Amino acid sequence: MPEDKDATIYEVFREAVDEYADHKGHDLLTDPAAIAAEQETVEDRKAMGPGQNLRATREKRGFSIQELAQKTGIDQHELEQLEAGHTLLPLGQLIKLSKVLSLKMSDMISRGDEPYTIVRADRRTEFQRFGKLRQASHGYEYVSLAPGKKDRLMEPFIVTLHPASSDEASSHDGQEFIYVLEGEMEVILGDVRDVLRSGDAIYYDSSTTHLVRAHGEEPARILAVLVS
Repeated sequence: MPEDKDATIYEVFREAVDEYADHKGHDLLTDPAAIAAEQETVEDRKAMGPGQNLRATREKRGFSIQELAQKTGIDQHELEQLEAGHTLLPLGQLIKLSKVLSLKMSDMISRGDEPYTIVRADRRTEFQRFGKLRQASHGYEYVSLAPGKKDRLMEPFIVTLHPASSDEASSHDGQEFIYVLEGEMEVILGDVRDVLRSGDAIYYDSSTTHLVRAHGEEPARILAVLVS
């Protein structure tokens, strides 16, 4: 009797596959349309950056963008530019946003769902604070080194700091570790001001008012690990 039941189940499956092949010209695993649709879904997930995450969460929480600006102290225009994908807020401000929206910082950067993540050197996803026209002389861009890891407690980044004079010091929850890979980085930490060069490192509480930026006329490249 069990053999008859198994045979019936197999026949139903076989008929479904045959019908699919007759209409589509491919089996369930080789249909170009199905594969293309899945690839598109994967690419959409990869393209989901802090701006899209912010808008989706803000709307889910029922905040208007004006209310979010008021609660975080971040300029409304800056939030609008972030949601539109035209600019990127400093990482410290992303932490402030995550606190107001009851999120972890990892939710603002990327919502991983894997037990571990490997980021190949040629497959990194880069986020730019400003567009291409301004990035060469202002702001910074960063690469997340653990975007797929779920339940992250740390946020490791490779950050390129471009010479800029408009950034302001900030403070927020957490701690930060920075190792200078290339160039020179100026750090302002409370009343302390110092310059770190390639091979130097600093570890501090993010609750202390702080600012890091490129020192001089050349960019600096750093490894930054944030815990919020």
